[in-house]
Amino acid sequence: MIIPSIDIMDGQAVQLIGGKQRALEAGDPRALAERFRLAGEIAVIDLDAAMGRGDNTALIRELVQMAPCRVGGGIRSVADAEAWLDAGARKVILGTAARPEILRNLPRDRVIAALDAEHGEIVVEGWRTRTGRRVPERIEELCEWCSGFLVTFVEREGRLGGIDLEQVRALARDVSITAAGGIASTGEIAALDAMGADAQVGMALYTGVFDLADGFAAPLEGDGPWPTVVQDESGVALGLVWSNRESLKRAFTMQRGVYWSRKRGLWIKGETSGATQELLAVDLDCDRDALRFTVRQKGRGFCHRATRTCWGEDRGLGRLARRLTEPRTEGSYTQRLLDDPALLRAKLVEEANELAAADSREEVIHETADVLYFALVAMTRGGVTLDEVERALVRREGRRRS
Repeated sequence: MIIPSIDIMDGQAVQLIGGKQRALEAGDPRALAERFRLAGEIAVIDLDAAMGRGDNTALIRELVQMAPCRVGGGIRSVADAEAWLDAGARKVILGTAARPEILRNLPRDRVIAALDAEHGEIVVEGWRTRTGRRVPERIEELCEWCSGFLVTFVEREGRLGGIDLEQVRALARDVSITAAGGIASTGEIAALDAMGADAQVGMALYTGVFDLADGFAAPLEGDGPWPTVVQDESGVALGLVWSNRESLKRAFTMQRGVYWSRKRGLWIKGETSGATQELLAVDLDCDRDALRFTVRQKGRGFCHRATRTCWGEDRGLGRLARRLTEPRTEGSYTQRLLDDPALLRAKLVEEANELAAADSREEVIHETADVLYFALVAMTRGGVTLDEVERALVRREGRRRS
C-alpha cells in the first residue's frame, strides 16, 4: 500500500534530498492531508522537532483530526508518544527513542520504530549522527516491542532513483516494513506490496511522477473492473458497484463517489438524481482484487429505488441519528427536547440514573435504549454527527496499552 508522506518544516510541507537539501516546498499541509486521506494512513513527520529546532505541534494536531495519521519526528519519551495517541494519531513513529525501556510502556500495535539508514548504517537526530549500527540487528532488538518498522534509505531519499527492492525483501521476511527513500514508480509500490511491505512516498507525488490514485491502485490485480462495496460512515453497506482505473482516478480527483457502469461507462453517483456522495476513504481488500468506498451519502439514499441501501432501508443508531435531523411534526417530543435544554438535561440525568440502577437484563436493555435516544438528541442539538462520536471512540481505543 502507498503511505503518502507529509514532511513539515516551518509550518510548510517540504521535501528534502538526503535529509539535508530542501528541494521543494509543497505548501499548506492541511490541503495535502485533505487530498491524501482518501488512500488511508498518512505519515506526518515533524522535521523541526526531529532536528531539535522547534516544532509544528499545533499544526499536526489539526492534521490528526482531518486524516488518519502516523505521527513522527521528535517523539522522545513515553509522555510524548501518549500525547500524540491522545490527540488522535493512529500510530506514533519513534526514532532515537525506540528503545525497549520506552517501547514496553506503549501499545505495541500503535508503535512504529523508525530506522533511518545511510548506506546501511543507522543515523539519528535528523539523520545527522551516525551510530555504527545496522538495520537488521536493530530490527531483531526491537521487533518484540513495536508493530513494524519505517526503514528510510537516506542516500536515496528525495532523489527519485528507485528503492532497493532486494534490501527491503530481506528485511520484510519476518516483520512489517514500510519502505521510504527514492520510490519513483507505481511498479515499485506493487512490488513492495507483493512482498508485504508498504511504500512511503513523498517526492514522486509532489513532483507528479505519478498521482495518488495510480499509486493507490498499483497493487490491484489487472485493470478492472473491480467489485466495489460502498458503505456509509458507520460501515453500513449501501450497495455493490464496479470500478476501473479511470473511475478510480476521477473519484480521487473529485472526492466523490465515481464508479464504472458496464452499461453507461463512467458513472458519477447522483449527477442526475441529486443523491451525491462525498468520498471519505478508499480501501483495498486482502487479495487486492476488490475495493471499498466509504462515503457520506446525500439525498434520499443510494439505491435507484430511493431507499438508503440496495437491500432496503437501514436500521440502528445511524438511521435514528439521521431521522433526528429531519423535519419533525410540530409539538413532537423530540422537538420539545431540542427546544428545551433544561428538559433534555433533566432527562439525560434521569435515564442515566435508571440505567445505573437497572438489575435485570430486560431493564438494562430498556434503560440503555432510553439513554442512547436522549444522548442522540443531545448530539443533534449540538450539531454533532454520529460519525464524529464514533471517531472519538476509536481514537480513545488507541491511547494506552490494552
